[in-house]
Amino acid sequence: MDIDARGPRFGAAVTAVVLAVALITGSVWLLAWQTLAFALGAAGGVARSPYGLAFGKVVRPRLGPPTEFESPEPPRFAQTVGLGFAVVGLIGWTAGPAWLGSAATACALAAAFLNAAFGYCLGCEMYLVVRRVTVRAK
Repeated sequence: MDIDARGPRFGAAVTAVVLAVALITGSVWLLAWQTLAFALGAAGGVARSPYGLAFGKVVRPRLGPPTEFESPEPPRFAQTVGLGFAVVGLIGWTAGPAWLGSAATACALAAAFLNAAFGYCLGCEMYLVVRRVTVRAK
């Protein structure tokens, strides 16, 4: 079942804010929260992530009906990619080196910003490339 394309973009906007604040303040706790949010989105899909649930309960009822839908698999893959960067960021900030934590967090922030501001999902594009490669290999 396809999902409202505005949901992942809303989630990316919230993610970008959380990651920007985490990066500016160096807050391991905010990065840990975002890591959990990525993990829930990767495990259950973006509609079951904290930001997806907020979109469904608070934002979507105030919007008109969706005009654009998308497959849930690419955004879910993007959550998995974000989870990887967030885990590396946590490792860097807690065990060192700190620059690794900052760099990984900045990469996740850049990807979230691209999705929120321009609707360009790097993780989704990665999913499509991987899918094309695996289909050709068969």
